[in-house]
Amino acid sequence: MMKSIMIFFVFLAAFSTASAQNVPQEKDSLGIQDTTRVEIKYKPKASAYIVPGVFIGYGLISLAGDNVIRRLDYTTNAELQEDHPSFAFKLDNYLRYAPAVAVYGLDLLGVKAKHSIVDRSIMLLSSYALVTVGVGSLKGVSNRLRPNGANAHSFPSGHTSLAFMTAEFLHQEYKDHSVWYSIGGYVIATGTGILRLYNNAHWVSDVVAGAGFGILSTKVTYLVYPYIKRKLFKNKSVDMLVSPSYQNGSMGFNLIKRF
Repeated sequence: MMKSIMIFFVFLAAFSTASAQNVPQEKDSLGIQDTTRVEIKYKPKASAYIVPGVFIGYGLISLAGDNVIRRLDYTTNAELQEDHPSFAFKLDNYLRYAPAVAVYGLDLLGVKAKHSIVDRSIMLLSSYALVTVGVGSLKGVSNRLRPNGANAHSFPSGHTSLAFMTAEFLHQEYKDHSVWYSIGGYVIATGTGILRLYNNAHWVSDVVAGAGFGILSTKVTYLVYPYIKRKLFKNKSVDMLVSPSYQNGSMGFNLIKRF
């Protein structure tokens, strides 16, 4: 049973990566100083939202009461706890940030990202804000008890949403270099979700819904950011630097602007 769930989950994540490869794009010049790279107009087809929509819908159905998806939550959790009662591997606390770190690391190594450091940092921060507000609000509304009984903030999985948000971020910035960057990011995100199950912190539907919200937040950000940027800066250059930071287990950003 558990193997079937994991195969299904990995398949959907892989399909999300593959389906986004066919998105047509056009190039436009950037108005922000920092690099000569050009901005890509993100014009996804409606099909690009199928996978996150299916993920979210799957999770929402589980909130409707006693149904096949909710029963699968219980049986999967019972099987995991029976086979691994003392499992405690907290790598998921760090894996959720790994794809985002990879974006900046690869860029420093000379594998150039699609957008400038300013643009991609703003988009990462925007995606983080979207998924944090959305997932946080749903946690309060759904009031679902975690399988370990720690609290009633189980649905959807915040760790998984951040992992898939950063995986989609890596995918958007490096998919034109190689599909393996996208696959690597989604494998890490999937691993984060699986660890949440094994650590008894979430139900399967929490993890699947979290993945959907994470992917969707980044897709929406990449869709709307070019329009917001043109409205705010009107293609004028901006002396600004945004850089990621990680300290004491928390991810953040440093913003420096010259007035």
